[in-house]
Amino acid sequence: MSSRNADFIARDLAHVWHPCTQMKDHEDLPPIPIRRGAGAWLEDFDGRRYLDAVSSWWVNLFGHAHPRINAAVRDQLESLEQVILAGFTHEPVIALSEELCALAPAGLTRCFYADNGSSAVEVALKMSFHYWRNTGRGGKHRFITLANSYHGETLGALAVGNVALYKEIYRPLLMDVITVPSPDAYPREPGVTPAEHARRQFVHLEAALERHAAETCAVIVEPLVQCAAGMRMYDPLYLQLLRDACDRHGVHLIADEIAVGFGRTGTLFACEQAGIAPDLLCLSKGLTAGYLPLSTVLATEAIYQAFYDDYAKLSAFLHSHSFTGNPLACAAARAGLALFRDEDVLARNRGLAARLGERAAPLAAHPHVAEVRQRGMILAVELVRDRATREPYPFAERRGRTIYRHALGRGVLLRPIGEVVYFMPPYVVTPEEIDLMVAVATEAIERATCA
Repeated sequence: MSSRNADFIARDLAHVWHPCTQMKDHEDLPPIPIRRGAGAWLEDFDGRRYLDAVSSWWVNLFGHAHPRINAAVRDQLESLEQVILAGFTHEPVIALSEELCALAPAGLTRCFYADNGSSAVEVALKMSFHYWRNTGRGGKHRFITLANSYHGETLGALAVGNVALYKEIYRPLLMDVITVPSPDAYPREPGVTPAEHARRQFVHLEAALERHAAETCAVIVEPLVQCAAGMRMYDPLYLQLLRDACDRHGVHLIADEIAVGFGRTGTLFACEQAGIAPDLLCLSKGLTAGYLPLSTVLATEAIYQAFYDDYAKLSAFLHSHSFTGNPLACAAARAGLALFRDEDVLARNRGLAARLGERAAPLAAHPHVAEVRQRGMILAVELVRDRATREPYPFAERRGRTIYRHALGRGVLLRPIGEVVYFMPPYVVTPEEIDLMVAVATEAIERATCA
């Protein structure tokens, strides 16, 4: 390790508390100081490069230091870096809102901004609850969510999530929600299609709505892929059934596309694959192509109008964040949307996704792989101790960490979720870089499962 790298590591460990990390792990696997990024690659202070196979936590759509996005942020910096969005406005937020409403599923006409995904979920939950109060149905105060779901780390978002690793310790602080089985296709019976499994699983949600619609504000789901649960995937039919049921029972549908939006599943928004539109759509992560913190909740006109009244009625939505609609972040977001428009990104992604699927396909025959699954530019490999029974590895063995360590040594950034190895590369990745990341992952899987 170079003295330059070592110096940054020492300074970091003296003061920085890293997210989603047991800091004691850094005693034998220190954090890697990064000095620059370019395209799909990161570089440390020793000149060692790492292929970013996870888009830096799923946010970096067009690679690092993209010249067009750089220029947009630089230009915006010369005129306006920040202004209060209460009582003021600016051209980047106006133009971004126009573009998002034009691109989003039909009927979403209003954008409410925050600065991260968890905050967007908080906005959507509060907005749905407040809507029902404003329209005279104050008995609605609960939410329905799916097993395996993840919606963020703030308390409201954590409450409607269902990954025990993140949620269990904080349960005494959380509101009570109604949780129904997931449509995740992984545990389906042999011979059952993902669509049929989705239909069978939907009976649980239908039953919950029949029992609890009068007290339910909304159902919240991650369309098509439950990412933090291990890239669990399900058929679009479930969303079609859900949209119909929400309409019949008079509850909102909240689509959390924070991780799956902006082309990640093969369409600009995952909901498009089911041909449905939610009442509230949460976006973040790829919204700014990974450049700056920004999130938004797109709402229907009906929801917006329920808050529009004389001030004395006290019906306004008084939620706020200091950096709401930040001009620099909006400029980055607009530049990213321009790339989608000008470079036919989705068409190119189809070719890249096909290459990724082809290269990873042989892993399906591995004696410790239960499933290889893919949805667009997300591919996941499920590792198990016993392929026949799908018995998982004990979590304490941390085989995913072995894979992470080996991949770093080979110059690839992978970040398995438990024993699920996944690829979620930036859209500028080349076919050759896809070959490299899959080859390294295959080596790492062999190393992690040979004992």
